[in-house]
Order: sequence, then C-alpha cells, then structure tokens
Amino acid sequence: MANINFLIAGLGNIGDEYRETRHNIGFRIVDTLAAEAGVTFEDKRYGFIAEMPLRGNKLILLKPSTYMNLSGNAVRYWMNKRNIALEHLLVAVDDLSLPFGHLRLKPSGSEGGHNGLRSISQVLGTQQYARLRFGIGNEFPRGGQVDWVLGKFPPEELAVMDERLKLAAEAVKCFCLQGVNLAMTNYNNK
Repeated sequence: MANINFLIAGLGNIGDEYRETRHNIGFRIVDTLAAEAGVTFEDKRYGFIAEMPLRGNKLILLKPSTYMNLSGNAVRYWMNKRNIALEHLLVAVDDLSLPFGHLRLKPSGSEGGHNGLRSISQVLGTQQYARLRFGIGNEFPRGGQVDWVLGKFPPEELAVMDERLKLAAEAVKCFCLQGVNLAMTNYNNK
C-alpha cells in the first residue's frame, strides 16, 4: 500500500465550552496525530483540516465544524473533495459502553446511539466504514447521559490521557499502514 489518501475524522463539537468534554475525544485523537507529525489545522469548508505524511501515504485529519449531529456532511464533502475510498475512511469517536481509555476498532457496525456516527451513516448511505471507539465510561445516573458526555474528565483520567491518546494515534497509523484486521488484533481492548 503506497500513496493512498486516508481521511481520519475525529468527531467532536466546536467551541470553547466543548473543548475538554468527553464527547470531543475524537478531536483530541486527531490533535495528537497532528502534534506528533508537527502539522497544524487550517479552518476550511465544513471543518478544520491538517495533512500528515505517513510512509508515502497522506492522512487527511478532519475535525468537523458542523457539530456532532451533522458530522456526515463534513465527512462526505472531504471524501469527495480528496477522492477518498470508503475503505480509507476512519472515524474516531467517544464510546459510553467502553471503560475509560479502552479502544475498539471495527471495520463497520451500528451507530450504538452515537449521533455523529448516525449522521455519517445516513449521509454516506452505509455503515461499512471503519471506526475507532475510545471509551469514556458510563458512571452516570439514569437520565444523565447528556451531562456525562458533555462533562469533563476527572483528574485521575486526565493523568493517563496522553498515554491513552498516543495509543489511539498508534492504532490509527496501524489501520492506515497494515489494515483494519491487524490494527484490531493489536489495539482492541488495550
């Protein structure tokens, strides 16, 4: 595999009030990749874009500016603009069903109640795209889901956040270089 363009879409909500929330972990994953590669994001149509080289390939990092529920519009636009094949799309999102910091990479699947994934599936007309789920836990009272995902990480989770984000970034690079199956084997439930 050489000279392939990948679209790595990290989901989140724009605005200072959302910056440190659990729901913005997708943004933090692509921010980690950009920082490691020494590239910066530019404000473009439907989102913030950074491009990083990876062994002859190009990773187009996307932080949609459409808000979570309309993420599909940004993903479709950049897939079309950069001629990205569906199998070269990876969406990074938060996941309530996984303990904090756990990773789960899948080649396709349901939205699991995630509005960003629902938007992407509806706009693309398929669930056949890879997603990297980053666990945010679910220690909230009944009816408290919205407050939980829009809440901030506690100090004990922030203490290991960088290491978990680096692992997520490694999983993304493995997906791009070695394919979804090997990335799943190496990084799921770590």
